Amino acid sequence: MKKFRRYLALTVWVSAIVLMFVSCESDLDVKQVYSFSLETMPVQKKIVNGETAEIRCTLVREGDYDQARYFIRYFQPDGKGELRMDDGTVFAPNDLYPLEKMVFRLYYTSHCEDQQVIDVYIQDNYGQVVSASFSFQNDGKDDTEDE
Repeated sequence: MKKFRRYLALTVWVSAIVLMFVSCESDLDVKQVYSFSLETMPVQKKIVNGETAEIRCTLVREGDYDQARYFIRYFQPDGKGELRMDDGTVFAPNDLYPLEKMVFRLYYTSHCEDQQVIDVYIQDNYGQVVSASFSFQNDGKDDTEDE
């Protein structure tokens, strides 16, 4: 009877182990692509020729995958100006630059007296893109005002 109990206990134990291996999935689901957004602090609306406006930005990610890479580009449909990163990099319109930080500042310097609009695009290495548009009005004084 002792032998039978040992055999029964061993059979139950081996069956439990086999069931545990059979019930586990062999495919591990690793998420690599997370959505993200670009948040900015309020930006001034008026600017004069030669003035620089600061744009404080934060890239907010849904998740963190260490292989995700981010890039920045901009386009200026109205006006004329210069956009640069807080590390001093001056952006050429529509060129792609690596974005190394999740919190960063952009500096836009006006080079005209017209309305100015810049569109900033952030994309990741998986093809996702978010954008933000910034509009500036000329804050120059009217030439007909009395001095």
